[in-house]
Amino acid sequence: MTNLITKLSASALALMLALPVQAQDTLSADSVVATINGTEITLGHMLMIRASLPDQYQQLPDEVLWDGILDQIVQQTVLSQQDSGEESRRVQLALENERRALMAAQVIEDIVDDAVTDEAVQALYEETYLQGEPTEEFNASHILVATQEEAAAIAEEVRGGADFATVAQEKSTGPSGPNGGQLGWFGPGMMVPEFQTAVEGMEIGAISDPVQTQFGWHVIKLNEKRVQAAPELASVREELEATLSQDAVSQRIDELTASADVTRTAKEEVDTSVLSNLGLLEE
Repeated sequence: MTNLITKLSASALALMLALPVQAQDTLSADSVVATINGTEITLGHMLMIRASLPDQYQQLPDEVLWDGILDQIVQQTVLSQQDSGEESRRVQLALENERRALMAAQVIEDIVDDAVTDEAVQALYEETYLQGEPTEEFNASHILVATQEEAAAIAEEVRGGADFATVAQEKSTGPSGPNGGQLGWFGPGMMVPEFQTAVEGMEIGAISDPVQTQFGWHVIKLNEKRVQAAPELASVREELEATLSQDAVSQRIDELTASADVTRTAKEEVDTSVLSNLGLLEE
């Protein structure tokens, strides 16, 4: 929307003043707020535009939005009433697509409303975060080299008192070398299996024997480990609601599609380049 929102239109003001004054509680979506060459514009038309405005316009006062929205409708209406504004094939198809999309969105909204309840969110939270064994996380450092012999010599060196971080900076070929080999915190499945298995079997402060992975040979030091606490429900509620919504909508779509009588033109039977031929809309 352009500066129609912010500029007061004399024509819109005249239309407003011509209307009988009605208390807010007597208005309905069918209340007529303007008439243009016999075409009635209702409060419902205005409300639909209001609901679809970008966020930056949603914050504007209602008295400003009223003028801008009514201006827009009046101007669109007088344009659409011209001979050149007849309902072309493009417009017909666009309206059919828009109607289909809006009706589908309404059904999806109903599905989500039924699926996303406090009880469902709580149940999914408990299933996701409170059941099963607590997740253990690890904080480790490593030194990566090319051969087992190099790794064995390094393991002996750091066990003998050499500073692990300093040796990592000097000898590690991995990207964490300049940072002293520090890998930070990670949980199950975040490292390659051989590395993960070695770390899970270590005690805090221990230095591993050489561990081979697809990247080379590692000497690992386990710095810390902890049990990951379950997050508060409030912090993951949005994520849980999204999961419930997606699952419910996908399930319902699968059910409806499976029970529908659907026929498709096989892709092999058409030249799919026709999809770029927008000129067909003019025929």
